[in-house]
Amino acid sequence: MRKTEKCIITNICLIYKGSKILVVDRKKKDWPGLTLPGGHVEKNEDFNQSVIREVKEETGLTIKNPFLCGIEEFKTKKEDRYIMLFYKTNKFSGKLRSSKEGEVFWVDKKDLNKYKLSLDLLRIIKVMESKTKSEIIYYSENKKWKSKIV
Repeated sequence: MRKTEKCIITNICLIYKGSKILVVDRKKKDWPGLTLPGGHVEKNEDFNQSVIREVKEETGLTIKNPFLCGIEEFKTKKEDRYIMLFYKTNKFSGKLRSSKEGEVFWVDKKDLNKYKLSLDLLRIIKVMESKTKSEIIYYSENKKWKSKIV
């Protein structure tokens, strides 16, 4: 029996200034709505550099000192493990610009409920800001998908 499994690793970054956070209004069908910038870790790329690259590609900003603050994991239809690394930072430079991923803009966290949000965005932010919780786990129980924050 194999002890390892194929993993798909991605990242997402909460960039904040005061009560405002940077969001992407994602237009793709697979995960539409407001989300945070991020994307796939490429082959032979370290995790920290991947989140810096992805944020630059999607927003035009260069982030500094991204802090790993949580993860999310689930199984894909092909039984691969999908892992999303959660980062946050308030250190950035550059000129904000949108990309093919969608329009980027600042929004006050208290106003998020006024927008169509991507799946689990509020739970992801909750984990990112928690001092005691660090992971969202999805699992199948009685052929139904469930999740828990640990």
